[in-house]
Amino acid sequence: MLLKILIALVFLAMVTSLAMGAGFLIRDGSRSRRVLVSLKVRVALAALLLALLGYGFTLGGLGS
Repeated sequence: MLLKILIALVFLAMVTSLAMGAGFLIRDGSRSRRVLVSLKVRVALAALLLALLGYGFTLGGLGS
């Protein structure tokens, strides 16, 4: 159960990072590096999400 909650939180953090990156892109344009930082955070969260999903399926906690 804790693994599923953690996966959901990481996914919500990814969506939040996506929204923040879009806001930075609209507001700042190409003058700021905040869009790049947001992309880096989103890629790191995606890697963490894939690792958690792989861990969950390997242990059988997320299987049928």
